[in-house]
Amino acid sequence: MAAAEAEARGAWCVPCLVSLDTLQELCRKEKLTCKSIGITKRNLNNYEVEYLCDYKVVKDMKYYLVKWKGWPDSTNTWEPLQNLKCPLLLQQFSNDRHNYLSQVKKGKAIIPKDNNKALKPAVAEYIVKKAKQRIALQRWQDELNRRKNHKGMIFVENTVDLEGPPSDFYYINEYKPAPGISLVNEATFGCSCTDCYFEKCCPAEAGVLLAYNKNQQIRIPPGTPIYECNSRCRCGPDCPNRIVQKGTQYSLCIFRTSNGCGWGVKTLMKIKKMSFVMEYVGEVITSEEAERRGQLYDNKGITYLFDLDYESDEFTVDAARYGNVSHFVNHSCDPNLQVFNVFIDNLDTRLPRIALFSTRTINAGEELTFDYQMKGSGDVSSDSIDHSPAKKRIRTVCKCGAVTCRGYLN
Repeated sequence: MAAAEAEARGAWCVPCLVSLDTLQELCRKEKLTCKSIGITKRNLNNYEVEYLCDYKVVKDMKYYLVKWKGWPDSTNTWEPLQNLKCPLLLQQFSNDRHNYLSQVKKGKAIIPKDNNKALKPAVAEYIVKKAKQRIALQRWQDELNRRKNHKGMIFVENTVDLEGPPSDFYYINEYKPAPGISLVNEATFGCSCTDCYFEKCCPAEAGVLLAYNKNQQIRIPPGTPIYECNSRCRCGPDCPNRIVQKGTQYSLCIFRTSNGCGWGVKTLMKIKKMSFVMEYVGEVITSEEAERRGQLYDNKGITYLFDLDYESDEFTVDAARYGNVSHFVNHSCDPNLQVFNVFIDNLDTRLPRIALFSTRTINAGEELTFDYQMKGSGDVSSDSIDHSPAKKRIRTVCKCGAVTCRGYLN
């Protein structure tokens, strides 16, 4: 199937055996457009600057090597500055050059200075890699926002290194059962309340208190389950007992951390104390399978296994390959997120949904974290509750930097 036809049908994309340059040449030959590889109606027969690759000065005239959008590298051309109408790309080129030289200086490496007539090959190579990374991250950001089913937008940012999108991660919005595991998604009963906040609602049927106050903030202690109204309830979508099921309401940013913790997540909006932020989702597997995978993950120094041990330890959530934004949330010994078990349509106590609520006010730009040992912090902490991830056999050094840091993740 042609790339353009696949895109039009909304088909899944798979790795191709030919290079991007070859795909672009084939599409142009057949007069096909394909947004995913940069060929649009706008540049099918025209030239649009995608990024700038190099710089030189010839007879006092400045030239830039241009990569044309949707055209292979073999068609790159040197263009005089006065012909370029792309101030943003010119600024990015200058910033990338400056950042590279600054990094080299910090590393105390010796590199010949540019003579203002041409860039050194190492500088030009870095600039191209940075431009390609920027494009790849933008495509990944677009894909994440196409797949998410919640209000909050997802942004991606890397100003630290040349790391691009993860190669083996698939965004999902809800649990993905492993083969042989059944997730019952339909409740057998629901409330008939006209005002769920004041009447005996679904929580009362389960023998617990309504989890939220009038401001949609959590008001129960950790360890207490949340029972929200479900698809059988007569109340509408504005019911005050429907919070987690509405999904993330905040715009979040997956960003590259500067402290060696890889990717992290920060909020782009202020989050009030005790507010729902996101769910932790992934592949639901048996605890036996979790033990097997855990040994492999230990060797890689990664931790994505989360035991569903509300009443039993039969199942574990593995967010290593399948997950949502929570996949990128880092650990902290002094976190600003706390875990709660949630039941909505699926009332099987072996399979609670995992919701993360803020423990305090979180300002815009602040990184989101939760304690991988699930002991929390501040007013909602409880050392007697253990919602810990699956057992780990190798001690992993903690890099959270908190004053109360325990030194290890496990």
